[in-house]
Order: sequence, then C-alpha cells, then structure tokens
Amino acid sequence: MRKKVHVLVVAVCAVALAPAADAQLLPGGLPSLPGRLPVVSDVVDGAEDRTTRTAQGVRDLAGLDRLKALLRANPRVLEPDDQGRPVVRGEVLAVSPSPEALRRALDAGFVEARRERSGELGIELVTLTPPRGMDARQAVRRLRALDPSGDYDFNHIYAGAGLVGVAGLAAMAPAAGGAAGARVGLVDGGVEASHPDFRGVAIEQRGFAKGAPKAGTHGTAAASLIAARDYGSAGPGARLLAADVYGVGPTGGSASAIVGALAWMSAAKVPVVNVSLVGPDNGALRAAVKALVGQGVLVVAAVGNDGPAAPPLYPASYPGVIAVTGVDKRGRALPEASANGQVAFAALGTEVRAAAPGGRKATLRGTSFAAPVVAGRLARLTSSPDPAKARAAVAALGRQAKDLGAPGPDRTFGAGEVEAGR
Repeated sequence: MRKKVHVLVVAVCAVALAPAADAQLLPGGLPSLPGRLPVVSDVVDGAEDRTTRTAQGVRDLAGLDRLKALLRANPRVLEPDDQGRPVVRGEVLAVSPSPEALRRALDAGFVEARRERSGELGIELVTLTPPRGMDARQAVRRLRALDPSGDYDFNHIYAGAGLVGVAGLAAMAPAAGGAAGARVGLVDGGVEASHPDFRGVAIEQRGFAKGAPKAGTHGTAAASLIAARDYGSAGPGARLLAADVYGVGPTGGSASAIVGALAWMSAAKVPVVNVSLVGPDNGALRAAVKALVGQGVLVVAAVGNDGPAAPPLYPASYPGVIAVTGVDKRGRALPEASANGQVAFAALGTEVRAAAPGGRKATLRGTSFAAPVVAGRLARLTSSPDPAKARAAVAALGRQAKDLGAPGPDRTFGAGEVEAGR
C-alpha cells in the first residue's frame, strides 16, 4: 500500500527549515523522498490549509493546482478567475487604458486604486476596484464590454516551481560587493544576501509586495545558482538585482508585482532577467515581457512542473522568452517538466545543491532551478540590452550546450544541456 504524505500548504515560496531527512514543497515541486514527509511552504499571514494526500496526490500539487490550494486557504484576499485560478480579490488590471476608457470605467462605478507608470516599458498599469457586489470575473467582463479594444485582466498569482530539502548549518558572513562582472536580474522571492555563498557578490534587492524584501528559500536558492561566489553560473564578480515579488502575504507573486519588478529591471538596463515563476497568461505580464524582449533583454523562465500533458505556463510560453526545462544527471528530461513548444535550453533540475536561509545548503528539484543556470551563463555573453547582442548570446550558448536526444535542437531539450561552468 502506498504510504501517505502529509502536506502543509501555506503559501507560494518555501522558507521553513527542515532536517535533511525532510523535504519542502514549493509550488510545482515534486517530493522524491519516501515515507511521511512534513512539507512546508511559506509566506502567509496566518492562513493554513492542512491536507493529507498520497504520494500521487502530492504530485498533483504542481503549478496551477498548487495555486488553487493557495486560493482555498485564503478566500478573504483571493478569489478565482473564470478558470478557477487565484487572483487578488477585488482588483482588475488595466494596461495603458485611454483617458476615455478610464472615464467610462469610473462612470460605471469602478475606483482607481493605483496607477503605476513605467516609461522604460512604455506601460501604464492602472489597478481598478469594482463596484460593491461585483466579483473579479464580472468586473473583467464588464470592463471588456465597456472598452472592447482595451486590455483588462485579473491580477493573477504566480508560483515558483521546485522542491527544497534543507540541511546543515554554516557560519554566517556579510556579503560584500565584488569586482564588476556579469549583471543579472532575478524576479523571485527574497534573497538572504548575508549567506556566506554570496561573499564578494554585489546584490541590490528591492521589494514589490507587502513586507518585501524578506529572505526565502526559493529566492535564495535561485540567486545562488546565478551568483554564488564558488558555483554561480554568472561567474566571479557577478552583480545581481533581486526583486522580491512575494514578501509576507498570500497576495505575493501577483501579476502587478511582477510587472513592477520587470519595470525596475528595464530601468536598470539589466541584459538578462531570470523568472522561475509559473502561472496563466495575463495581459499585464504579457505586455511587460513583450516590451523587455523588444529592448533586447533576455528573459529566461522555467517551463514549470505540471507535466507534459498540462497546458502552457507563463511567462515561459510568451514569444521571445528563453524557456528552460530540467534534466537529471543522466540527461533525461524530468518527468514532471511541463511541455513547451519553444524550449531553448535544458539544465540540471534534480539533486541540485544551493544556498538556503540561515547559512544552510539546500537540495533542489524542479525546473525553477534549471533556469538560473542558463540565465547566469547568458549574462556572461552579453553586457547590455540589445536585440543583436541577445541573439548572439543565445547562439553562442547553443554552440556550447551539450546536445541531448535526437541530433540537433529539439522540442524536449532545445539546443541541449547547459552547465554552470566557471
């Protein structure tokens, strides 16, 4: 009989520490350890959803299914979209609405909650709250009817994708700025910049959600795979811009937070941005990614862990994004890796070692932890946003990648496996 696994579903990224024999589930992650696994994900103010599931049941807590669990745990601040996916309750995102369209919305009882203008991305994001008694689904339909040519969408919640087992204490030491090296942007959870693995690494960190920046397991691990002094794929002297889009509440990881982070990356002229987050197509996110790609920024994203039969996940499925899948140490595709028609590269996605909060080390699994390796390597091949430089960097990395599967690029592995290298 299959053993039961106890899962504590608390939020979107993992931060709680556990003994080596335990595991931690990040959204989209797959536990690979046998027996009873206490699995903890972070950053919620109070709300908890405790369930008992079989090992196969945990496998169902990938990507969008994991987000739906978050929705059930936080009905006061989240509500479902028309597909049952979690969105911030009572918010609709209007992408660069015309003054006339905005006036019609206000006349219909909507209230302007926030207005965020990004000159670099060429986007003005207006957050509208609907009239009393109107849910987000009704609100989106109403705004689209008022302005059929406009771009209105939910404020979707996005999740990371990976499993983290944390063990072992290390002495703490402050990070220090190093010599100029590759510049990389990271849109994720918070990073523990004082971790000893970041000695000599220049990290600039900003928060785009309540309580951010707040160090978490997912963000710290992804950051170290890019920029760690001894094993980061960006090489010595790397400079990291880390945007925490999660912070401390269940509305962390929202589309509006991610768009704000991408606007910062655009203003900072970062040539490569890693986004190891997954979720549905979203008008605001789509517009921001399109603008970044048009500027010649290499947006690198994990394909997610919903399995090859799942629908496409975003931002990895947007045109121009460098989609990354995960493989094991024998070069085989991870069985949980999502299908994606534009996979560019593969990288190791299981038994990966990286930094974790508290000066610890983590054992990682998931496509979330393959993407940072590719992002760091690309950052070593281009120094500034430029479409021609971006194409040249991708081509150069393709020549360096280890071919997997059938000869030449293919839909499963892209150009092949990328290793961190030094």
